[in-house]
Amino acid sequence: MRRLGSVQQKIACVFLTEVKEEESRKRDYQPFQVVATETVNPIALEANIDCALATEKLDGTCCYVTLYKGQPYLWARLDRKPNKQAEKRFKKYQHMHRSCKGFSWNIEDFKTVPEPWIPAHKVKHQNGHPVPDEHGHIPGWVPVEKDNKQYCWHSSVVDYEVGTAVVLRPSADDKEVLEIVAAPLADLMEQTLELIGTNVNGNPYGLGSKKQPVHFLVSHGSVRIRNPPPVDFQQLCAWFQESPEGRVEGIVWHCDNGTLIKIHRHHLGLRWPDGETSLSEKPAVVHVDGTVDEYNNSKDLFASLSALNGQCFSRLQDVRFDL
Repeated sequence: MRRLGSVQQKIACVFLTEVKEEESRKRDYQPFQVVATETVNPIALEANIDCALATEKLDGTCCYVTLYKGQPYLWARLDRKPNKQAEKRFKKYQHMHRSCKGFSWNIEDFKTVPEPWIPAHKVKHQNGHPVPDEHGHIPGWVPVEKDNKQYCWHSSVVDYEVGTAVVLRPSADDKEVLEIVAAPLADLMEQTLELIGTNVNGNPYGLGSKKQPVHFLVSHGSVRIRNPPPVDFQQLCAWFQESPEGRVEGIVWHCDNGTLIKIHRHHLGLRWPDGETSLSEKPAVVHVDGTVDEYNNSKDLFASLSALNGQCFSRLQDVRFDL
């Protein structure tokens, strides 16, 4: 089976991009937007993207599973960013030179991060210190501790005592059906995943409710696109607007050499979300068969899903506990 890439760094767009001086469709108050040209990115061509595996780009927040305190742990994405003075200096340099190449950073230019913080894979180091990317950020991770209110929704999908996580994945029996499982964290080691749900990114998938929030972890690359369009600007635009399978935020291609390439609707000037999503419309089944004793004192999400064990739903967004 093909080894899927891990999302540790920014992913390149499948097309070369340009900056337009108009209000961003993706970020509020951003006075510019990055849009795709019709020229395929040389990085994608070098990675032989036509033979790559096309998967759904999910709209959530990136997570990582690796060891902490001697056991598999969920880690949240936390990029180390420059302080206000360094950010001001950086922007001034960019404006003067129309580029960020050649700008010099000092280690004291960056905000402090929690002590267990680790830099993401492939972050370059100089004199023993991590070097920021072209945007002035140092991608990294921080462990999700159960009492940290900042990461309460991350915490809701893991049970460290039992050693499991709530995972949404295609069923082994039918890839068009999603299954919700309590997967061993040990089985997710060194994977990156997307946390999606009620309180993440405006909940484009319509999961849960305010009274009974629902969140899942989805391994990157696990939701395949069955009939992906060719890597062609016009055909991709048409697919996103006309195909039922195109009701996704974007595509991430996993290339044979490990390179990840992406496209999302904002690159093409298309809205997201735009009506019902492909993921939320898929049928789902709950396979959380923990014993009553195992989850009796556990998180609400585990206990609620355990009570629904074996139930099938015609749509993922119909999985609710407050009916």
